[in-house]
Amino acid sequence: MSKNIMRDALYAISLLPAIAMSPVASAAEPLGVGFVYVSPIGEAGWTTQHDIGRKEMVKHFGDKIKTKVVEDVPEGADAERVIRDLAQQGNKLIITTSFGYMNPTLKVAKQFPDVKFIHLTGYKTAPNVANANARFYEGRYLAGVLAAKMSKGNVAGYVAAFPIPEVLQGINAFTLGMRSVNPKAEVKVIWVNSWYDPGKERDAALTLMGQGAEVVTNHTDSTAIVQAAQEKGKYAIAYHSDMKKFGPKAQLASVTHHWGDYYIKQTQAVLDNKWKPTSVWGGIKDGMVSLDNYGPSVPNDVKVFVQGKEAEIVAGKLMPFTAPVKDNEGKVRLEKGPMTDEALNKMDYYVEGVAGKLPSK
Repeated sequence: MSKNIMRDALYAISLLPAIAMSPVASAAEPLGVGFVYVSPIGEAGWTTQHDIGRKEMVKHFGDKIKTKVVEDVPEGADAERVIRDLAQQGNKLIITTSFGYMNPTLKVAKQFPDVKFIHLTGYKTAPNVANANARFYEGRYLAGVLAAKMSKGNVAGYVAAFPIPEVLQGINAFTLGMRSVNPKAEVKVIWVNSWYDPGKERDAALTLMGQGAEVVTNHTDSTAIVQAAQEKGKYAIAYHSDMKKFGPKAQLASVTHHWGDYYIKQTQAVLDNKWKPTSVWGGIKDGMVSLDNYGPSVPNDVKVFVQGKEAEIVAGKLMPFTAPVKDNEGKVRLEKGPMTDEALNKMDYYVEGVAGKLPSK
């Protein structure tokens, strides 16, 4: 070996410690976290709440993570394509935020076993797929209590997306809450067969108010119901987010969802290499659901009454679905005790007090 080659080799070796200690070499790559949203982020609604949770993640972890968002993704083939693209882009945690993303998520997860997936609000898991949901029905029960307290008549209206157990839990809990105050209360439902369609949602709300509903609420993703109630001088209970901005006189309160803490915990588990495919179903006690943002028309004594019921739910003294529970055709669906999670997740009927027949899925 020539002297020049030997000298160059020794010089290169001498640089190795400096290279190893350089900021570029020692800095860990940020964890890529992908989000798939079923509707536009907007100013309020289901997707807005998830994006608030994402922003809380970013604030908490700083440059330890890097997030990628794809919004307004239809359920089905488009969802599968988007989820796969996020995995191929190197994201190691992918969060899919709509019920209809369940099977596409599971399919893509099989192809990317080194990627962690979280699906909301389904019921299936896999070695690298967790799921999460919130006990929305707890907030819905309180909303029903509030609606009955603020109504002079007996009729409320409910704009609903799809007849799946999660949505039926909400309709039925709302009805049971109303009837705990007013045994004559009746809830009318219109199905729009979409998570997000402001035009259809608005038309449905107007129809329900035309049928005598003094209070309207929804399980869809836009602000159209609150806006329609504001225009007609009726009351509304917002869903997912505070929508007072869109109906300052109409909004009685809002059933809101909070995802930030859950997302932070899951991300930390991935960073610590301790993540597991868990199933989480959290309620008011867990900080994942709340009834809040009361409107100015709600008297203090009514607010105190509703908050007393909320305290009973947190303390485990009140479970919205407790026997006896009858469907609206008179069949007893629960003879004793509180309803199990398994039964809740198979709910396929209207309780007593909901008008009409349940459409086929």
